[in-house]
Amino acid sequence: MKNTIIIIIIILAMILAMHLNLLPKIYPKKYSEYVEKYAKENDLDPLLVYSIIKTESNFNEKAKSKSEAMGLMQVMYSTAQDVGDDLGIEEITKETIYNPETNIKIGVKYFRNLIEKYNNYNLAIIAYNAGMGNLDNWLKQGIIDKDGQNLEDIPFTETKNYVYKILKNYEIYKEIY
Repeated sequence: MKNTIIIIIIILAMILAMHLNLLPKIYPKKYSEYVEKYAKENDLDPLLVYSIIKTESNFNEKAKSKSEAMGLMQVMYSTAQDVGDDLGIEEITKETIYNPETNIKIGVKYFRNLIEKYNNYNLAIIAYNAGMGNLDNWLKQGIIDKDGQNLEDIPFTETKNYVYKILKNYEIYKEIY
């Protein structure tokens, strides 16, 4: 009963927000010149990239996590160096990772690499948050299926919530735009 009431409240809030045209303010398309460019280069839906950015940093280019992930797409320094090398970016510093264009370019390319590795969007989202090592172990142990459909079995609560939040944000972005 409590869950039903919460769902009804969320639906009503969404309807009100849509009616008041608030959703585009809550779910913006900031940094669109970079998101659109690098999403296209990497054959990704830009709305999925916006969803990742919204979830990772809420469009705060100066965001920094406890685990030292930085910028809009919360890229780790070691990941930025590896992907930056692949992209031909000569010098990656912690300061350059905070640059919106560089951060989005690296984050989108890294996400594309994860999709190519796992051949599955849900698995790529899991790996983006929990890391490839954790995901590889979960796949090996049969905790997560190779089709990425058993999201409720993700061992890390943070990662499970993260995946659901990305997917929810993605659906909202598709609804708005």
